[in-house]
Amino acid sequence: MEVLRAAADLGLPDWWIGAGFVRNRVWDAISGRPVSPERDVDVAYFDPERLDPREDSRAEARATAALPEVPWEIRNQARMHLRNGDQPYTSTLDAISRWPETATCVAVTLRGDSIRLVSCHGLTDLVGMVVRPSPAFDDAAGRATVRHRVQAKGWLDRWAGLRLEI
Repeated sequence: MEVLRAAADLGLPDWWIGAGFVRNRVWDAISGRPVSPERDVDVAYFDPERLDPREDSRAEARATAALPEVPWEIRNQARMHLRNGDQPYTSTLDAISRWPETATCVAVTLRGDSIRLVSCHGLTDLVGMVVRPSPAFDDAAGRATVRHRVQAKGWLDRWAGLRLEI
């Protein structure tokens, strides 16, 4: 909640925290593991009026001032299609739906006192501990990217019950 409140205080439009912040906590809970420190906390937002990457750096500095122990990574999804070689995204959720694995395409946000959860490709793979490429990565190159991510991040060592369906 502390991280969600700090993100909300940034005032970023259409913001969500996703990827490992949600996925890892779910998999840790299912596996009976303690929550591990995050490599980063991915805050995705959408603002076509603020495309300068320095805006992200300023938001990260404000977030770090609020919670210095949190490794913030804040990115405006209105420009991330350029890095990813995609057509322009229409919203933060459109961008999140194109992240590599279906279980990674999940995010939470705080609206008032309500937590909202979105899972762009359903919750079955997340709660079933299945690694499957999202539709955006469901070709030979995408599947190779997913395999590399699993290996590089040590997911099979961290979560013994994880199943690869690549």
